[in-house]
Amino acid sequence: MSNLTDLTIAAALSGLEKGEFTARELTQAYVTEVEKGRALNAYTTETPEKALEMADAADAARRAGTAGPLSGIPLAIKDLFCTKDVLTTASSHILDGFKPPYESSVTANLWRDGAVMLGKVSLDEFAMGSSNETSFYGPVENPWRTTDGKSRVPGGSSGGSAAAVAAHLAAAATGTDTGGSIRQPASFCGLAGIKPTYGRCSRWGIIAFASSLDQAGPIARTVEDAAIMLRSMAGYDPKDSTSIDTPVPDYARALTGDIRGLRIGIPREYRMDGTPPEILDLWDRGIQWMKDAGAQIVDISLPHTKYALATYYIVAPAEASSNLARYDGVRYGLREQGGSLNQMYENTRGAGFGHEVQRRILIGTYVLSAGYYDAYYLKAQKVRTLIAQDFEQAFGKVDAILTPTAPCSAFSPGEKSADPISMYLNDVFTVPASLAGIPGMSVPAGVCGQGLPLGLQILGRPFEEETVLKVGHVIEQAAAFAGRPTAWWKEAA
Repeated sequence: MSNLTDLTIAAALSGLEKGEFTARELTQAYVTEVEKGRALNAYTTETPEKALEMADAADAARRAGTAGPLSGIPLAIKDLFCTKDVLTTASSHILDGFKPPYESSVTANLWRDGAVMLGKVSLDEFAMGSSNETSFYGPVENPWRTTDGKSRVPGGSSGGSAAAVAAHLAAAATGTDTGGSIRQPASFCGLAGIKPTYGRCSRWGIIAFASSLDQAGPIARTVEDAAIMLRSMAGYDPKDSTSIDTPVPDYARALTGDIRGLRIGIPREYRMDGTPPEILDLWDRGIQWMKDAGAQIVDISLPHTKYALATYYIVAPAEASSNLARYDGVRYGLREQGGSLNQMYENTRGAGFGHEVQRRILIGTYVLSAGYYDAYYLKAQKVRTLIAQDFEQAFGKVDAILTPTAPCSAFSPGEKSADPISMYLNDVFTVPASLAGIPGMSVPAGVCGQGLPLGLQILGRPFEEETVLKVGHVIEQAAAFAGRPTAWWKEAA
């Protein structure tokens, strides 16, 4: 039954429906793979007993004819989603021992539809990072290695999610994307990952990083699997004031393979100086695939792109400094004693937060402080509006936009850790869509000279995830990406 973990979600659902195997057998196969894959450090908490219990419930529902759209599918959950009575850490020391008495809306939707939780997977601490090296529980390793066997990071912040899916330690995983944290790790690990429109998935019960940017989405092995999973994750939630009350389509139905007549925009500002030739070559190949499929290529301009990264690294830390003020050692998690209440706060926050989180809290507090609010935060919000208007005008001419996902393939552990600016530049192609709140998806489209995956990004109009998925599906078919990492981690098990 070990080959059960090779099935896509679509194939596994078909096999379950035909009675070729049970949800318990499928889940047990994944539980075994999770045990063999501990060298990757993808999981922070494994929940095998709960997984088998949920699988038995899925089998019972299928026998009763009440199975949901994801009934019996084993998933990994990013440890930023609160899961009732299951340890939830955000990969931070400051949340030691925190077991929420409630369930996030997105995971509740998944359990409603019959999905199975294998456990919680790692992330950059509080989702702040692009390499999954800032977790208190240690770095996650990318299942992919270079052709000469060297290690690589899985990307971030959803690096644990991407590593688990790429190594077949889960059928798919939840992620969150604030500035590219679904799309960039999907690109680094050869997977499909979509950040839907802001407001499409509820943020209730997701530990907040930057509230006006955070958005949940799936990371999966195929575009079809991402479409199936997104349908269950999405939906209006009255508990989230930014949730949008609009119908959720059957996204998988959009994957017709027919994009004839669609207008695909190519933004000239994304051809940046210093971008490696292999990234630009892949982009050109993607453009040709669009032409071959009958789409019309349209040159467009997004003139404020050059300000996006600076704008993001003002807005996001500002919101983070506010959101993370709640972690003080009083209510839950870590508490470091002190001689006074203020001393206890200082000791707890000093010991509980890692260096990258402390850096962003300091930046955010600075840009929100008296005398600097107008100069930095208010100005950044005005530029954010201009960036959103760029996309609005572009989507008057085109139906979707095609760009590279990241300016490089997966890099070495420690390569960018000492230089935050170099690390932040990884988000240069993904941040603009996050600031505008539009949907974006990364699809594996090729490999670099070192044998590592590379992704292409598709952007769409607000709430037109169907178009994004449809175009992504065509790229997936044209690229015929069939690569899979060598399972070196099993030798270490």
